Amino acid sequence: MLNKNVQFEELGLVDYQKAWDYQKVLFEAAIAAKFAHRKAGGEGPANTTHHLLFCQHPHVYTLGKSGKKEHLLLDETALEKIGATFYPINRGGDITYHGPGQLVGYPILDLDHFFTDIHRYLRLLEEAIILTLNDYGISSGRSKGETGVWLDVGTPNARKICAMGIRASRWVTMHGFAFNIAPQMDYFSYIVPCGIADKEVTSMAQELGYAPDFAEVSQKVKQYLAQLFEFTYYEKQIL
Repeated sequence: MLNKNVQFEELGLVDYQKAWDYQKVLFEAAIAAKFAHRKAGGEGPANTTHHLLFCQHPHVYTLGKSGKKEHLLLDETALEKIGATFYPINRGGDITYHGPGQLVGYPILDLDHFFTDIHRYLRLLEEAIILTLNDYGISSGRSKGETGVWLDVGTPNARKICAMGIRASRWVTMHGFAFNIAPQMDYFSYIVPCGIADKEVTSMAQELGYAPDFAEVSQKVKQYLAQLFEFTYYEKQIL
């Protein structure tokens, strides 16, 4: 029997390592449940629990397994000076910045209960952001060969507003998206964002000329994810 109930947690402003460790616990529990189900000769998808974590992080740079360390333009001393940390991690993609004012979403879903197609999974994550931006009058879309959500695609003014990088094993996902609502944009100048040197990064605040209500934007993203993935969600208290 398919399970499309997702446990949602709003973690608030949380240290990147703490959130990563928590993700790994949930991710590994889902993998273990699938192995146990298979070992017991169970039919159909395993009885796994789906999670959706929303949070913000203190200033941090993360480098995906296919990224290049030289895309971080600071040494350890300079990182300390701007109050940022750095982590090489096991998601796909290159280097990304996370900080206050940016919505970070970590879906930990067993895709056996939805669809076993990573490309479709990424496109639906993108679509939730595209629909949210549209509600604020911001036209956005996809850039061929470049995961994430972009503005003015195909023009010299193309710029990224949402980065994505995931990991999946046994069709269980982790990591996710970083949506720029109103972060401090100068922190992007210390990296080659997502390894793309010839395109800018933007935010909702930069495009609108004001910072939209963070909680309102987050709620819209959550609702569009539920609509697109056809899941229902229930709340859990903060970590």
